[in-house]
Amino acid sequence: MLLFCSTAFQIHCAIPRPPPYGMSLSWVARRMEATRTVSLDFRSKHYQVVYSGPFRKGQSLLQVEFDDCEGNEDVTFQVSDPNFSVDEDLNVLPVRDVLHTGPVMFIHGVSAHADDTAQVDISGLPIQLPHTLRDILGVGQKKPYRTKRSLLVPPMIVTENQRPPFPRTIGRSHVITMERSGSHIFQLTGPGADRDPRGLFTIDIHTGDVSVSRSLDREAIDSYQLEVSTTDFAGNLVEGPTILVITVIDQNDNRPIFKETRYTGEVLEGSPTGTTVMRMTAFDADDPATDNAALRYNIIRQSPDKPSPNMFYIDPESGDIVTVISAKLLDRETLPTTTYELEIVAKDMAGSEVGLTGTATATITITDKNDHSPEFTHPLFEAYVYEGSTGVVVNLTIDDRDDPATGAFRAIFSIISGDPTSSFEIQTNPDDNEGMLSVVKPLDYEATGFHTLLIRVENEDPLVPEVGYGPSSTATVHVTVLDINEGPVFFPDPLIVTMMENIPVGSFVASLNATDPDILQGQSIRYAVLRDPAGWLNVNPVRGIVNTTASLDRESHYVHDNKYTALFMATDNGNPPATGTGTLIIYLEDYNDNAPYVVPSVARVCEDAHDINVAIVGGRDKDLPPNGAPFKIELGKQLDLDNTWRVTRVNSTHSQIMLLHSLKKANYQLPLLITDSGVPSMSNITEVKVQVCECKKNKMLCSSAQSCHSWSLAVLLGTLLITMPCL
Repeated sequence: MLLFCSTAFQIHCAIPRPPPYGMSLSWVARRMEATRTVSLDFRSKHYQVVYSGPFRKGQSLLQVEFDDCEGNEDVTFQVSDPNFSVDEDLNVLPVRDVLHTGPVMFIHGVSAHADDTAQVDISGLPIQLPHTLRDILGVGQKKPYRTKRSLLVPPMIVTENQRPPFPRTIGRSHVITMERSGSHIFQLTGPGADRDPRGLFTIDIHTGDVSVSRSLDREAIDSYQLEVSTTDFAGNLVEGPTILVITVIDQNDNRPIFKETRYTGEVLEGSPTGTTVMRMTAFDADDPATDNAALRYNIIRQSPDKPSPNMFYIDPESGDIVTVISAKLLDRETLPTTTYELEIVAKDMAGSEVGLTGTATATITITDKNDHSPEFTHPLFEAYVYEGSTGVVVNLTIDDRDDPATGAFRAIFSIISGDPTSSFEIQTNPDDNEGMLSVVKPLDYEATGFHTLLIRVENEDPLVPEVGYGPSSTATVHVTVLDINEGPVFFPDPLIVTMMENIPVGSFVASLNATDPDILQGQSIRYAVLRDPAGWLNVNPVRGIVNTTASLDRESHYVHDNKYTALFMATDNGNPPATGTGTLIIYLEDYNDNAPYVVPSVARVCEDAHDINVAIVGGRDKDLPPNGAPFKIELGKQLDLDNTWRVTRVNSTHSQIMLLHSLKKANYQLPLLITDSGVPSMSNITEVKVQVCECKKNKMLCSSAQSCHSWSLAVLLGTLLITMPCL
């Protein structure tokens, strides 16, 4: 037998509430509230169709009647034969051309408000003939049955969260046959029967009754697909297997849940009514095809509730929060707060009284736009600054009603006029938004004692089109320069002169020139030496004339790169006195005042004149060319030196001395005369110490005696002077 069900539902619809502040009813969802109890199912549980030829695609077999009390908007139908379907006008239509079908079909209709099954009997179907010789002869068929009978199992439903006792019968499998036999047994297989989750469903092996063994959870598994078959007692398949679909009917056992407990959004001040602020979205785990998961949103609290308790509205279906307050009243600067908190409730069952609820909080911030221009607190500011100083001289205060955390509040200052020399600069203090006017180039009281500046203030962000900068966005600054006693200034500084060294003591060197910037005070200046490293100079304290007090020596260690540097001081008679300093640089020209000399002063040679018997010597002079090289080096004017030595020139600075015959191993002194190229020239006799050594196999074994033999007339007769330096 078939199991048909009818269910009674009680539906509650909401009565429309008054429209929110400032909105018409077009902004508010109209809700109806009604309570009625009806029987929801197929009007007829049994239909008859007579077969008169092949069923053609799209040709209606019959029209069923079904009523779920809600207009059948969300009703879905399932036909046991997949070749047929039910259209929106409740016509049963073939989805393709059908030549053969079974004698019985089942139609299952389900919605959020109804669930029922109807049976369609098809009479006059032709007998299907075997198509092959194997079918005609029955080859390969198991006995005693020549053909398998068809097993048609209608879909079944079971409501979740059922309470004991268990098991509970939910339906029966039907063998479509006229024969009655007690030799067949039913089997149920698949997930939920003999596979995990095992044991949820069982079947009576004799009657085919299907039972559920425990409570089900639709949110865990919403349907089960099993297979029903019949076998004989020997286990031979008689009918099936045929699909059995068990659908778990939803109960409203899950509350709406917001993903977050607190949401944040923002809306720009002055936004027009109906501006979308944010969207609130909740989730309900119940069946989305039923009212169990049909959510409706509502604002139940607004804090603060000024200037209106209904500043915002939430679309009950989409969850969009929009503004209700007018653009003029949505003024961040006049509202009691810039942050509003809304408590939002989401209710399932399409918002009916029996629906479950979930709550969340929405925090909405009224953001700022630049609708207020900055204004100076005073039209005139005054500043005083000492001449010669730099830094901040005055802070310019302003008012701005916009949000301090935005560019609509942050100020930018500029100097419009009054600063042709770019002596001033203005920057914004990030801590208090004030303008800091600074002197960046020292001011001169004697040049200009008073400055008038025109300053403008603007915001980082542009003003909205309907707002402009007014007269209060500019201000005048009077800067008074205060006089101070400035020190005298040397010109030029440094003062550079060129002098010949060794000029007479008391010679004129330079005339210092220092002026007092305080020209209006008529002060006098006195000079003094501040630093004179060698003590060569003095200065007249009144006239500033610099003379020598000692000979200027270019070769002094106080002179670097031919320059001698001295520092002088000029002091005025102000109160207190002010001092300035100046530098004098003297370039010293060279005078031939230093005799040359021979280097090295020690040499060594071999005692045998046939070995190493040549020495190289050079000249040195503290003077500069042309008072130095080229040098002339020759033997001293002593008797018979040229019989033992010969001096020849190598280049402009060096000469070589050659030993003409062997000498005894000893230490000797050889006089050499060196002359520079100055005009007049200067000469010098330098005695070179010579060590005569024994030379073997490129090694020199020199005498350790410290005494040297002088070249007297007696010694010259048997001694040879060489030019190699002693070790």
